[in-house]
Amino acid sequence: MAAALAVGVAALATGCGGAAGGTGGSAAGARDGGKAGFPVTVTDCDGRETTFSAAPRKIVTSNASSLEMLLRLGVGDRVVGTGFPPGKGTLPPDLDAQAQRVPVLGKAVIPKEKLLGSGADLYIDTFASMGNMGGAAAAPTDEEFAASGIKHVYLASTACAPRKKAPQRDLSAVEGDIRRLGQVTGTSRRALQLVTEMEKKVSGVRKALADVPASKRPSYFFFDFDAGTKQPVAVCNRQVAHAVLTEAGARNVFADCAGDFKPVSWEDVVDKDPDWIQLGVRNRGSAAANEKAFDEAEQFLKGFAGTAGLRAVKEGKFLRIGSEQTTIAGVGNADTVRRIAETLYPDRLGGAGAAGR
Repeated sequence: MAAALAVGVAALATGCGGAAGGTGGSAAGARDGGKAGFPVTVTDCDGRETTFSAAPRKIVTSNASSLEMLLRLGVGDRVVGTGFPPGKGTLPPDLDAQAQRVPVLGKAVIPKEKLLGSGADLYIDTFASMGNMGGAAAAPTDEEFAASGIKHVYLASTACAPRKKAPQRDLSAVEGDIRRLGQVTGTSRRALQLVTEMEKKVSGVRKALADVPASKRPSYFFFDFDAGTKQPVAVCNRQVAHAVLTEAGARNVFADCAGDFKPVSWEDVVDKDPDWIQLGVRNRGSAAANEKAFDEAEQFLKGFAGTAGLRAVKEGKFLRIGSEQTTIAGVGNADTVRRIAETLYPDRLGGAGAAGR
């Protein structure tokens, strides 16, 4: 696998601006004036530095996570290509149309030659191991990126997290990525607005659950239906989803698993006997198609002998919340925290179980 790296800003402002409405933000309105805030120096997980003397003009993103962050920062017009494009309808309507106009350089990992020949001056990589995923050719070397004039940075919440000694228990790493991309693209004010909105939503949940001891919080299994039913894949404690579940007042049944994802057995799941199960389904492009997929995931758990006797299955304690907003770093993680918490604690957050059935 490629060496795990991540973008990190050496000196990062910690103050937050006021909350802003909406999800997108215009390209012009989101940008800070001129070259204010530059130069910006970022470091990777190994401490190597990259300096930006001005905001990049042509950006390629490795997948939908960093693409969505840029769209929300209001610099979608600078994105000249992406890999792992978001499915139609995956993003909020005001962002979806913009996302669908971004050239797709690879439906999975971007081929090395396409990336190096893209004309980009910045490549934002979401996962450190992406260069070897999907049978793709080896990722470009540092020397090849430099020769093509491309600065290469990673999202810390996904690329560095598996290497960290501590689990992700909150959304600080995701918020840090948004702030850092704001600095790199000259949109710090918009970035701080987005982070403030996230913190407001999550802090409301924290306040509502402050007196609920850890031992009394319900156990929770994220069922990645699209990863296959023959062998389940666990969300481990370095994955963004673990932070989402923890902030929502749930106890991830695989919290003792260090890393991001790990194949487990159905026997492991049965042994955990979770109180709640999230039906993690990837967006199918329409509400009807999504409901069909949720139905299929639920029916599998009810019909499979290994899981039919689980407490959550017998009591119908399922949450129908998509995979992307749970496992992929982004502004939407805060909304997922709220949705899960409202379902698990309707008496405290007034959600009336809207996310589940």
